[in-house]
Parts: sequence; structure tokens; C-alpha cells
Amino acid sequence: MRGKLPELSRAMVDADFVLINGVVFATEYLRVPDESTVGDDVVLEAKHGDTEVAFTRDEMEGAEHVGEGVYRLKSGALLRFFSSATIH
Repeated sequence: MRGKLPELSRAMVDADFVLINGVVFATEYLRVPDESTVGDDVVLEAKHGDTEVAFTRDEMEGAEHVGEGVYRLKSGALLRFFSSATIH
């Protein structure tokens, strides 16, 4: 795998929610990037009310871990993944 996807991939496993720039989204589709995914493959789709977002492997590539499970994408977006067990 290229870039820092392996670390981000571990955070994505079994995530039910993703915090994007301070807003909690429910994961609608999640595909942990692997050797069979290519740059324009969608690896994350999430929804918050009527707002839907999608991220491709290219957008996730090179995500920087900035601490406490938070990752900064090249676009500047901040992501943190959660499972149902971690939401209180």
C-alpha cells in the first residue's frame, strides 16, 4: 500500500460513525483500502441528516495522524472513526 493508508485503514475497520470536521456522520459504506482498490474507488460514504459525503482512496491517501485518533486529509478535512461501542 502507498502512503499512510495502513494506519488509517486500521482506524476505519468496523467504524459505524466518522467525525468529519466536528460533525458526526453515520457510515453508509466503508471499504478499507487494500491492494485491489485504485485511486478513484470510493472507500467511505457517510450521512448526517440530508448531508451525504464520499471519499475516494486518493482523497484518503497520505492522511496524517494528528493525535487522539484524528487524521487530516490532504484537503484539510479532519476525520476520526468510531464504532457503536465508543459512542455514549
